[in-house]
Amino acid sequence: MEIKRLDLGHLYVTAHPWPVHGYVILHEQLGVVLVDTGCGGPDEVLRYFKVVNRTVADALGDHGLAPVDVTMVINTHLHFDHCGQNPAFAHAPLMVQRSEHERILRERDEVTDWIEASGMRFELLDGTTDLAADLRIVASAGHTSGHQSVVATTAAGTELFIGDAAYTRAVWASDGLRRLPEGQAADIDAWRGTLANLKALAPARVHFCHDG
Repeated sequence: MEIKRLDLGHLYVTAHPWPVHGYVILHEQLGVVLVDTGCGGPDEVLRYFKVVNRTVADALGDHGLAPVDVTMVINTHLHFDHCGQNPAFAHAPLMVQRSEHERILRERDEVTDWIEASGMRFELLDGTTDLAADLRIVASAGHTSGHQSVVATTAAGTELFIGDAAYTRAVWASDGLRRLPEGQAADIDAWRGTLANLKALAPARVHFCHDG
């Protein structure tokens, strides 16, 4: 198994630039697994966050890959900066928690409308899902009610792809009690539980979407 980080541009949160990363997992059985697809969606959302986008095709090209090579997409959640380039992967299953899909239908906003208009068809999961003996998806509610993370077992040990379960290394290192960055947790109690559960896995590496 090999892991490649994708540079998908950046956006601005409270006037500070935040990088946007996706990850490719080159898996012997599953093929090219992509975790999160970067920014996309309604123009008003992209303008609000001052998105400086990079296409997922260009990011994959850095590693000698193309969208057509991707065999599976895992969206950690359905915010515009994590599922925004899903339309490039109409040929691949889009894996998301059922509770996350229900959330966007319940909360309905312009991103929901865009997702529906884009014709995305999701494969809905219910909690922990084993994709292979060394790769699984785990529910990690808190940032959103249906957030999920990816757990890989590699030669380095356990590796986590945590989406927005923790924006940055500093948030990951916190005890879950101090003041959090804007938007980190829709449900702070669920978020604290998730952070504790992920840390209990004693990961050798944690892969962040919004840290350098």
